[in-house]
Formats: sequence, C-alpha cells, structure tokens
Amino acid sequence: MSTVTLSNAEQALKSVYLGVVSDQLNANTNPLYAKIEKTTEDVWGKDVRKTAPIGINGGFSAGTETGNLPQANGNRYVQFVSTLKNLYGQIEISDKAVRASSNSAGAMVNLLNAELEGLLKASKFNLARMLFGDGSGKLAQLDKTTVASNPVNSAYYDGKLKDNKLYNLIEGMTVDFASGSSGNIIGNARIHSINRQTGVITFTNMCALTTDPVLYVQDSKDNEITGLESIFNPAAATLYGLNKAEHSWLNPTVQALGEADLECKMQEMIDQCVELYNSDIDMIVCSAGVKRAYMKHMSAYKRSIDVMNVEGGYKAMSFNGIPLVSDRFCAPGKMYFLNTRDFKLHQLCDWKWLEGDNGRILKQIAGKAVYSATLVKYAELICDKPCGQAALTGITEQ
Repeated sequence: MSTVTLSNAEQALKSVYLGVVSDQLNANTNPLYAKIEKTTEDVWGKDVRKTAPIGINGGFSAGTETGNLPQANGNRYVQFVSTLKNLYGQIEISDKAVRASSNSAGAMVNLLNAELEGLLKASKFNLARMLFGDGSGKLAQLDKTTVASNPVNSAYYDGKLKDNKLYNLIEGMTVDFASGSSGNIIGNARIHSINRQTGVITFTNMCALTTDPVLYVQDSKDNEITGLESIFNPAAATLYGLNKAEHSWLNPTVQALGEADLECKMQEMIDQCVELYNSDIDMIVCSAGVKRAYMKHMSAYKRSIDVMNVEGGYKAMSFNGIPLVSDRFCAPGKMYFLNTRDFKLHQLCDWKWLEGDNGRILKQIAGKAVYSATLVKYAELICDKPCGQAALTGITEQ
C-alpha cells in the first residue's frame, strides 16, 4: 500500500477488521455470551418467531391387553414472538487524520486499530450489560438532590446515584436522562469520570432536573435485548408475547438463601431444575461479591475449589463439575443457575458494516470534516425454557 486513501481504509475495514471484530465480540464479551449459540433460525422479517414445546407428548398409557390404545395426544407448542433489537456501534475518523496518514500504511493501521479497540471495548461492555438487563436499557437512577456544579471545572456537574448501580456505568458513556415520573427523555450528558470510592459521577453537562432522573444508554430506552432480568422478573406480566400467569412454565424458580447452607442450597436449586423440569444446569453466574462468599464458605469447611476452562478461553471455578463465573453486571446478592442450551441469540446476520447505496461504509458526517462507519447487528435473546432456569437471592456478599 504505497498511498493510503479513504478507499483503502474502507477495504481494510471490510476485508480485514470485520472478521476480527465479530470474533472478538462473539467469543470475548464474557463467558455467558460466548456460551450462548448464535443462530439465524426463526427470524421472520423484523421479528423472531419461535415455536417452543410445552411439557411432553400425551399419547402414552399402560392399558389392559384387550383395552383401548392411548389417544394420540402429540406435543403441545406455543409461539414466542419478539422484535429483533437494533445494536449499533460507531467509529469516527477525521479527514485530517486520513490525510496525515496518506503516506504511511503503518500510521493508518494504527489509526484504525485505535478506533476499533475503542469500539470493541464499548460494544463488549454494553453487550455484557444487556445480557443481565430487563430490555428497558435502564442503567441507574440519579439522586437529584446531590447534583451540583463541579468545584474544579464549572462546565461539569457532579451527582450520586440513588440505587448504587455504579457497575452499569463507565467513563465516556453517553447517557439519556428520563423523568422519574413521566419516563420522558429530558436531556443527555456524557460521563466524564466516576469516583468509585465516594460514588460521585461527573457529567460533561446537565439538563434541568425536576425529579430524580433514570439513566439510559443514549437512544436505547426500551430498545435492548431481552436479558436475564426480563426472564426472572416476577412482576413482568408477559414474556415473548405470552401471558406469564396463563403459562406458569414461563416463570423460573427463584428462592432466597435465608438461613440455609449455601452449598446445599446451590445443589438444591440444581436438583430442582433436573427433577422438575428435566433441565441440566451447565453454568452458574453471580456477582464478584457472591463468588467471594462462596469461596469463604468453602474455606470455612477446608474445602478446595477446582478450576476449569470454559468457552472463550475463560477460567471458572467448578461447583460439582459446573462452571461458576462472576460478572460485574450480575445484580448483587444473586446467583443464576442456567441451562445455556436453552438460550439462543437469534440474529438476522452477524456483525456487519452499515453500507450506503453505493456500498460505502465510511460516510462524511454532515457539516463536519469527519467520516463515520457504523457496525450493526439485529438480534434478540430467547430462552426456550424459562422454567428450566433458577436464581438464588439474598446471598451476603464478601
């Protein structure tokens, strides 16, 4: 490559970087995402329409020698319907940076590497977060009474959360503020810094607040994939278009630890999934604090903890041969028992660059000497058998 041009950069993004980015996101987002199968099956237009079986075949009986044969009562099915969610990631390259790299292929490679590393970091963060969310995109709630001008830079504003969900936030994230009463978006800001010791979040700007606002990722309110909190939320009336009160098998098992022995209660949750729903748990997911509580429990009984390898090159603790992994986005005090074979990420296609009518992926931003490229994926997470999953709550973190 003697002279670097915008066309050269586009070709590199299409032929070289796209495959690397897709592989990184699919395998290295977190252990749970790596374990979930990605498929283009059951995608119809803009929706996922999946037929799921209920219970077992009803055509069995033990009759007399001359009696009637059993009626042919075949399998029962329901149809899950959910809209594909639109996942976007964007990079920007200035015209000045492109021209400055025009005589150096290495400089252009470094430029593209830097932009794509940033995109990967943001995409992995949000994909992992969405897996544990409820589809609403809600990150946390800001305490209006704590918001004040930053003492060092008057262009910034400081504030604290009401719910302590700092784990959902990261520096550089652009967030929308929604009214705590109406739910309407009232403004947005970018997170400048987070002091995780004091809980103070510094924003680059702040709109006028009338109530304690709820924070969402920009333009994401009610548009995220159906994560674990949707499936395990007992207050949700529907799931995948079906009434949960009418279909009790849409409800996973959720129990509180209480005074029970942690190790015995964990085994009880696994046994219930097997005995009641014929579901083999193959992954346990919890917060880091819960993982430490499990380690402390094992240490108290002088029990060793085995370590095992899981998909994506991750290492996990072993609980009776089942990998136990922690994730920053798992709610505190909670442990999920999952049969990941029941989960599938249904997608229209894998990650692709958004192309214009002329096939270009780098497009000039109107009114700016800057080009942007957008990575897209249209997908939705479906659990075929919610009743085959379980959660243990009320675990004291360490």
